[in-house]
Amino acid sequence: MLFLLFTALPCILGSYLIGAIPFGLLLSRGSGIDIRTQGSRNIGATNVTRLLGKKIGVLTLCCDMLKGYLPMFVVSLLLRTDPNHDLVVALCGAATVLGHIFPVYLRFKGGKGVATALGAFLYLAPLATLGCLLIFAITVVLSGYVSLGSLLGSASILVMLLVLRVPVWKFWLAAGIVLLIWLKHHQNIKRLLSGTEKSWQKKDNG
Repeated sequence: MLFLLFTALPCILGSYLIGAIPFGLLLSRGSGIDIRTQGSRNIGATNVTRLLGKKIGVLTLCCDMLKGYLPMFVVSLLLRTDPNHDLVVALCGAATVLGHIFPVYLRFKGGKGVATALGAFLYLAPLATLGCLLIFAITVVLSGYVSLGSLLGSASILVMLLVLRVPVWKFWLAAGIVLLIWLKHHQNIKRLLSGTEKSWQKKDNG
């Protein structure tokens, strides 16, 4: 109980608060464009790139990835000798993605969690993450849909983790994150199935 109160909960809460930082919105402030009202109205890197260009978009992507990776990495170092290490690190990873999707700073209206999840996946299994990035890139190039690339790329991490036989806690953490990503993409899935999703080349709304 003392561990939960004085160690685990602060780590998880801190991870959520870091994950909730809306870097896309912060980095776009100087442009005079409110990314929440234009394009896809999403605070993630895809919409930032569409509205403000590749430089700000890549910076947003990197920041969103780091907020998924760093909390897990730091907590892992702090608790490396603790028997509850794996559980707390897993919960911190989930908290960062939840923070991005439901940020307290923006009244719980955030992004879709893909870049932050990518950071968490990089901590869990770098090799598997490279594989899902390849699938994402191939899907986007062939289909033109960033949303489809995000869905297939995120789902593929589960297959790769099974193939690599990672510890079971890593697989279940990834599975929970993938579920969040798919739920957040429910409107994109409907548009993909109906054939109304716009491609990246045509400024998709994903």
